[in-house]
Amino acid sequence: MIQTVPLFRTFASLFCFVVGAATDAAAAEPPLVNPGPPPSDAIVLFDGKDLSQWRGEHGAPQWRIEDGAMVVNGTGSLITRENFGDCQLHIEWAAPAVVQDEGQGRGNSGVYLLGRYEIQVLDSYNNKTYPDGQAGAFYGHAAPLVNAARKPGEWQTYDIIFHAPRTAADGKVTPGSFTVLHNGVLVQDHVPIPGEPTTAAQFKGVAAKGPLVLQDHGNPVRFRNIWIRPL
Repeated sequence: MIQTVPLFRTFASLFCFVVGAATDAAAAEPPLVNPGPPPSDAIVLFDGKDLSQWRGEHGAPQWRIEDGAMVVNGTGSLITRENFGDCQLHIEWAAPAVVQDEGQGRGNSGVYLLGRYEIQVLDSYNNKTYPDGQAGAFYGHAAPLVNAARKPGEWQTYDIIFHAPRTAADGKVTPGSFTVLHNGVLVQDHVPIPGEPTTAAQFKGVAAKGPLVLQDHGNPVRFRNIWIRPL
């Protein structure tokens, strides 16, 4: 004997399938973001006016603010008051216009994610140094794919996608990653980040979050237009 399914049950099942699919599609709808710049969902860390988002390495932040930029002045590194994990970071910087040194002594600074993992800032325009220490390098680990440096004194940009290393329940560390664009040019392509920090500073071990640190290496490097989007 052949059993038939009532027509209304067929329609009901179809209706539930369509409604369910629509609900899933609605749940997956991406949020609206004004692209800016900066994007409307970004946290502005420096807008050219004050250092309220930062603390100094030795107390209150002492870097000078000149013409909408903050300038390294030998008073110690700057550290964000807030901690961040996975993120998209935009930062603009400029090495001194007057060249007074060479190699690592020329426009040296650094951008540290979680206070631990450094993307090198350096005047790498016609300036030889070790490959994993030039501008755009994941310092001490990975040289940039290309040298995209502008001339001394000109503004440069870093756009960084950062994913932090993770510690599993068994204690093993899953590497994180860096993707970096220097002046719009890809220089680090999903490069692995090991669990060990690349700095011997105060931030040690593997952590899900940590501060952004701008290094004072003694050179008057300038920074402006800094924003971050937690991912």
